[in-house]
Amino acid sequence: MRFEHETLPQAVRFASGEAGAMVAESVRRLGGSRVMVIAAPAEADLARRVTAGVAVAVRHDEVAMHVPVEVARRARLAADRADVLVSVGGGSTTGLAKAVALSTGLPIVAVPTTYAGSEATNVWGLTEGARKTTGVDDRVLPRAVVYDAALTLSLPVAMSVASGLNALAHCVDAMWGPRADPIDRALAGEGIRALAAGLPRVVAEPGGLPGREQVLYGAYLAAVAFASAGSGLHHKICHVLGGRYGLPHAQTHAVVLPYVLAFNAPAAPDAEERIAGAFGTDTALAGLQRLRAVLDAPRALRDHGLAEADIDDAVPEILAAVPKHNPRPVTAAGLRRLLDAAWRGADPVHDEETTT
Repeated sequence: MRFEHETLPQAVRFASGEAGAMVAESVRRLGGSRVMVIAAPAEADLARRVTAGVAVAVRHDEVAMHVPVEVARRARLAADRADVLVSVGGGSTTGLAKAVALSTGLPIVAVPTTYAGSEATNVWGLTEGARKTTGVDDRVLPRAVVYDAALTLSLPVAMSVASGLNALAHCVDAMWGPRADPIDRALAGEGIRALAAGLPRVVAEPGGLPGREQVLYGAYLAAVAFASAGSGLHHKICHVLGGRYGLPHAQTHAVVLPYVLAFNAPAAPDAEERIAGAFGTDTALAGLQRLRAVLDAPRALRDHGLAEADIDDAVPEILAAVPKHNPRPVTAAGLRRLLDAAWRGADPVHDEETTT
């Protein structure tokens, strides 16, 4: 065994019902005295409650999916009076805070209200026109993360499912990402186990904390593994689909995941075994599909805004971004079949028609 693994420096505080105190302590440790709070209008009241114990210099509520560059520019201008950023919300909100930190160097205290996982990575993303650009920079890694499962109670079940499956996609990509190592795979396996246990509880008891705590814990592990392993085929597909066609982030990940798993798993037997073991099933795909059935997961890209005519347009864009060391070669024809099956919501299968 020989590998190199870098653990990113970040303080993580996890306690249900204690977000306000944890935010205040995080800001204090960073020496913050002029806080910029970033939260979408829907999260404004929640953001006020969890930042009641800090000195707020500015509140910024212009948040948009996939972080358009113009939205990021206006947020950066608004940050000129701040010395700490506090983001309260989902992946788009955290992403905007990262865009500000990328150019200003301001530290972030992230308070997630979904299971997106962006708060635990040093990955940023910006969209200009129809192209989403991503990068890695330690300046955008939040210095502190406050996890309070009570803040996710208002997240509707359908969105909880999509967001949780987005987290699960981080685990799967971390099994064979370009920098994947044994530590990443161990974290990802535990993340899958926690997500597979927690998501059905969220569906069965949306107002209960135990299921949401498990999902939040799993989402954190998933993001840490993904940050280290790097973006695999799944995320390259979803970044193109989201940035180019404006598809919703979590739902796109939820739909595409089983097709990428069906494509790659036969060529990655160790990853297949680990994923199947985490699900407690004979095969990785069987475990994922069983979970998706219980959750009534999103099924087809056509349900979320992708036109059938967009498939041929997307193929060369994705092909150009495919990681060099994907477990199996990716051809234009194979990628088109994968996207077509995901567009229709067909059953993902391990056969030559789907995986060559």
